[in-house]
Amino acid sequence: MNRNEALFEQAKQVIPGGVNSPVRAFGSVGGVPRFIKKAQGAYVWDENDQQYIDYVGSWGPAIVGHAHPEVIEAVCEVALDGLSFGAPTEGEVRIAEEIIKLVPSVEQVRLVSSGTEATMSAIRLARGFTGRDKIIKFEGCYHGHSDSLLVKAGSGLLTFGNPSSAGVPADFTKHTIVLAYNDVAQLQNTFSQIGDEIACVILEPIAGNMNMVQPSAEFVQALRGLTEQHGAVLIYDEVMTGFRVALGCAQSLHGITPDLTTMGKVIGGGMPLAAFGGRKDIMACISPLGGVYQAGTLSGNPLAVTAGLKTLEIIQRPGFYGTLNHNCERLLSGLNAAAQAAGVPFSSQYVGGMFGFYFNDKIPQSFADVSDSDKNAFKSFFHGMLERGVSFAPSAFEASFMSAAHTDALIDETIARAQDCFKA
Repeated sequence: MNRNEALFEQAKQVIPGGVNSPVRAFGSVGGVPRFIKKAQGAYVWDENDQQYIDYVGSWGPAIVGHAHPEVIEAVCEVALDGLSFGAPTEGEVRIAEEIIKLVPSVEQVRLVSSGTEATMSAIRLARGFTGRDKIIKFEGCYHGHSDSLLVKAGSGLLTFGNPSSAGVPADFTKHTIVLAYNDVAQLQNTFSQIGDEIACVILEPIAGNMNMVQPSAEFVQALRGLTEQHGAVLIYDEVMTGFRVALGCAQSLHGITPDLTTMGKVIGGGMPLAAFGGRKDIMACISPLGGVYQAGTLSGNPLAVTAGLKTLEIIQRPGFYGTLNHNCERLLSGLNAAAQAAGVPFSSQYVGGMFGFYFNDKIPQSFADVSDSDKNAFKSFFHGMLERGVSFAPSAFEASFMSAAHTDALIDETIARAQDCFKA
């Protein structure tokens, strides 16, 4: 039995399912998850010392590459002064100022420790600000595992969502409406009927948890117009897309000014850090200024803030996003050509350092479109590439990520291995 198998068996005795986050269990692709022992640049190594070219990037944060020497040096220096204080630090102020500088819609920001915490708090804040209860989310979008967001669509347009997880009372989700991504008519119809009851709409501005799906310009413009018209708060959940797709986040690409924004992943540089922020009048409702309560012992942890600040510094260097775009374009062109040569239905797209590929001949516009892709073909490709030393996300419903550490040579190597995989 190899080390990965042995550790998985050992883990299952003490950790539910052997993992601390479900997708790591390889449940949708089968097989044994790889236990990672180290990472550097564009590579990860498992417990068998097998090296992989990595396109997971810790699910997005590793935009500058794993264990970037400048990030590691900064964190080690700060760690010598202590790991956590439960008190304000200068670093918290500096990273807040940096986020506000880079994202004009964010006038004030609150630091937290996870994306789930950020989205949960933003929705509570929107409800407190508007005095309303109902919220809208979109099918296939994931905003963390808080109760009111673990929801699947009801059977009719205005049927409120049903819990998609055991342990979530229906009373917690009865105010959540689930609509189809990119369906403008459905959105307009919902607002025409109950618009004045809606506290907020939360959106993945580029969905990454049903693989990668982009919104149409018409869809995001309708969202902004309808929320403004009806006094609802528009929340851009940029936990995944924030600083990943562009320096100004997805909202800068859309030309949209949301009321609140949630961020995570990249802003922590690989450490647990997230944030929510937006209009000053809305943020004034959060405690200690207002009546909406939110707190966290480890919020603004000095090590995480340091890793985030150094990462934000690196991504602002000239040519950084040009490199990410070049890398993604080069990789996906090669994968498309390899699939076409093998007669395999395949399509792909990217924005900045985020990309998706689908075993389908059309680029999806919704969760239903992604579900129509050939998931068995994905499983075969995933395991074939893993055996060839290339790691993609272990699910057909997850986006992939590029880093600045992926060189042309590594991308060419990935393409060559994909050609071999498609032929097999």
